[in-house]
Amino acid sequence: MTKIVLPRKALLSLAVLLLSFSTPCLTQTASAQSATKADLVLINGTILTVDTKDSVAEAIAIQAGKIIAVGSKQQILAFADAHTQVLDLHGRTATPGLIDTHGHYQDGGVDELYNIELTDAKSVAEIVRRVQARVAIRKPGEWVLGSGWDEGKLAEDRYVYASDLDKVSPNNPVWLQNVTGHYSAVNSYALRLAHINAETKDPPAGTIDRDASGAITGVLKEQANVAMIAIIPPPSMDHRKQGILKSIDDLHHEGMTSIKEIGSPRTWTAYQELLAEGKLDERVCMLWRADNSLETAKAALAEVQKNPRPPQSLGDGRLVACGAKIFMDGSTAARTAWVYQPWHKNFTEIDESNFGYPNMDPEVYRQMVRLFHQAGVTVGTHAIGDRAIDWVVDTYALVLKETPTPGLRHTIIHAYLPTRHAVTTMAVLEKQYDAGYPEVQPGFLWSIGKTISASLGPERDARTMPLKTYLDNGVRWGGGSDYYVTPLAARYGLWASVERETLAGTHPFGTSEAVDIHTALRSYTAWAAPLLFLEDKVGTLEPGKRADIAIWDSNLYTIPSEKLKDIKCEMTIFDGTIVYKDDHTLIIASPKNKRQ
Repeated sequence: MTKIVLPRKALLSLAVLLLSFSTPCLTQTASAQSATKADLVLINGTILTVDTKDSVAEAIAIQAGKIIAVGSKQQILAFADAHTQVLDLHGRTATPGLIDTHGHYQDGGVDELYNIELTDAKSVAEIVRRVQARVAIRKPGEWVLGSGWDEGKLAEDRYVYASDLDKVSPNNPVWLQNVTGHYSAVNSYALRLAHINAETKDPPAGTIDRDASGAITGVLKEQANVAMIAIIPPPSMDHRKQGILKSIDDLHHEGMTSIKEIGSPRTWTAYQELLAEGKLDERVCMLWRADNSLETAKAALAEVQKNPRPPQSLGDGRLVACGAKIFMDGSTAARTAWVYQPWHKNFTEIDESNFGYPNMDPEVYRQMVRLFHQAGVTVGTHAIGDRAIDWVVDTYALVLKETPTPGLRHTIIHAYLPTRHAVTTMAVLEKQYDAGYPEVQPGFLWSIGKTISASLGPERDARTMPLKTYLDNGVRWGGGSDYYVTPLAARYGLWASVERETLAGTHPFGTSEAVDIHTALRSYTAWAAPLLFLEDKVGTLEPGKRADIAIWDSNLYTIPSEKLKDIKCEMTIFDGTIVYKDDHTLIIASPKNKRQ
């Protein structure tokens, strides 16, 4: 028997010891116990099962990638023999592997590996220096790409402009995507290549930023980026796969074992190839981008229908074609989300006559949703503004009334500024049709909170991301990161759900909308799993579920909430196999010591 020992930490508090006595009853019979032996057992820990009773145990047994029992140390060691690995947690805490219900993991991984990283940039001058360094190793005419800048973190407190970039890149096109993904900064060379000039009109759902004199600044918002993206060389398949593998490694370091990905047919191909190569140690549910027309929606639908859809999957739940993504509006930071009252800017100024805008004709959106719904395909709609969210939930209610199809689990991605009507409609849709679920990214409040807050105004600031209101109205949601917009680590989302603070330290966002850690953890586990159609496989630590487990240095339920963002994942188990651990100490124990 192999025994894996992690470094001993301080003893658990009396409260935690008392919690361990609430161990769930072992459901295995004596005969079943004698017939089934575990490959791996975890003992001497605090097992947060996140089951319907929020049970806490001290040990867990795993066989062939599945959990076979959860209970006390004595109960679980009955499943061990000389061939069982025993992991002594020494009081550490185990949770279900955490789930991200919305992210861009291929794109983010590619950006981190191959493009200029700007998430930590603190000034426009610093961004310009990084561009200059990249230009120095590029041939004239080659693209220089980067992403992650946030004007709220820059000393100049402004956008990056073409005039900044032209100084160091007169002979290379530059495209720098803002951290939100909804706007970008480009240089004059890139503008010329895309045929964007002073006479170019704004596209129907986009903005070409201009200064007070009417001159183009080089900042492109929403659909104004389409012409630019069309001429940027796409990443190679190898780059896509390497980007995914980097993201998976980072996910494992953070105890995360399932994600909902947004992509294209080539994204799906990259995941398929990794699965075939035995390298996909993550559960991936993918939404195809449907863009903003009925024609593009039909093309996306055809791609989705080629592949296994829930409850089918590839690799026993490792890769699922979950549905389609549609953009209803833009972003808070860009002030392009579709709202009833005008946006603010610089915190106190009203951005007169700016109500944002829909990403397409709202009636076309409704036709697109109807197309997918009638085909039995799930829709996830990006909607941030209150007016956009109302249109989305009303559309879901309409198509479900026309063609009642429970279980498709249509979602509202972000859902940050819902009206009372929207919240009520979500609750009805969830209860009646198993649909209308918000997919929320609490980490936004922290990572780009200053930029968001500057656009909201005090009334919207207090009701942004209303988790407590959702909870009080019986609305379940799934937690996520929207990586690459915010760091992928779910611990930031757990913490932000409770504390709601900004990275800039300005002020908390509507603390009356905070929830406790029990609820926050559920939003990244038990409530998130159904939104990936994986509730039969993961999301809780119960017999019959796949053994996707994160092991932490702290008990999430008992540490001060302000420390949640600093918890450390010490091991990640995926499908019963250890895929990450931060300690390399292995002690081989003799059979006589197996019950120690």
